[in-house]
Amino acid sequence: MREAYQIIRRPLLTEKGTDLKEHTNQYLFEVARDANKIEIKRAVESLFRVKVLQVRTLSVKSKLKRVGRFVGCTPGWKKAIATLKEGEAIEFFEGA
Repeated sequence: MREAYQIIRRPLLTEKGTDLKEHTNQYLFEVARDANKIEIKRAVESLFRVKVLQVRTLSVKSKLKRVGRFVGCTPGWKKAIATLKEGEAIEFFEGA
């Protein structure tokens, strides 16, 4: 079994994420591409000491970029939306 730090790469602090946090008690994370929902739930619960009710995931596709005549693409990544139990919060996000 992998460690929680290998599954959860970083929290996402965006406008949409802040809106979700305030209204529906959901938090956004960038996670490993091969992580499943059960692993993500366990990682969030162990890292932040909260109770996770639901995890939704989506894969963000890579985008084509060009610099002059050279063409490349950004790497794809995976996003997770964790819904916490009512009344619980992650203190890491509270300062943002």
